[in-house]
Amino acid sequence: MKNPQKIKRVQLKLNTIDEFIILGIVSTEPDYKLSLSINRKFSISLRNATPVKDRDIPGEELIFSRFTDNRMAPGVVFNLVSNRIEKKFLLKNLKNVDYIFQVYDPENEHDQDDIANKLREIDSINAVFKIDLNTFKDKNLHFLIQ
Repeated sequence: MKNPQKIKRVQLKLNTIDEFIILGIVSTEPDYKLSLSINRKFSISLRNATPVKDRDIPGEELIFSRFTDNRMAPGVVFNLVSNRIEKKFLLKNLKNVDYIFQVYDPENEHDQDDIANKLREIDSINAVFKIDLNTFKDKNLHFLIQ
């Protein structure tokens, strides 16, 4: 009689909320100028990327600009996403925020407070808000956490 093989369970690590740092930025600068300022401050290279598309009402597609850098460290991705087009918002619960700065950091090498403090040092940024993903709810949040 054969010995039955043991079944081994393997837990796959999925993208968890803990791997994302999301900050709201208030700035009157256009997205390309803000991305240049952030590039200088963090020594990264945010570049224009595929925009975030959302359908607000049937037949109307909203396109929010996105700047991305994924070359800094393996697995670490920086995103700057516009939150506003005229009077329409990507994250409707954050109507006072012009841009969303996202860091995907699976190794948790970056600290949210350090990133927020560096962003506050940029002259063209008026305010920075920490966004707690464990308590923040918005139907369009899935556009940022993929």
